[in-house]
Amino acid sequence: MSNIEQMINELKVKIIDTLGLIDVTPEDIKDDERLVGGDLGIDSIDVLELVMMIEKDYGVKIDNKELGVKVFASVCTLATHISQNQKKKS
Repeated sequence: MSNIEQMINELKVKIIDTLGLIDVTPEDIKDDERLVGGDLGIDSIDVLELVMMIEKDYGVKIDNKELGVKVFASVCTLATHISQNQKKKS
């Protein structure tokens, strides 16, 4: 399993936990499904919570709306952004 695949699976669990999504399993979230405004019902308040979780857990900042729109397009784009911007742990 690639790093991106691992990150995608990890993020699905974190998204569900962070947002308290009831009756949603990681398998319910498609890798390329729209996160914001999609079937999960994630709104701008939820995105704020996810941004804080990503900063805390991965040390990756998402600090403007344009970047946020691009990054939160899907779990796949989110995982790619984090893996490209994450500070390497020494």
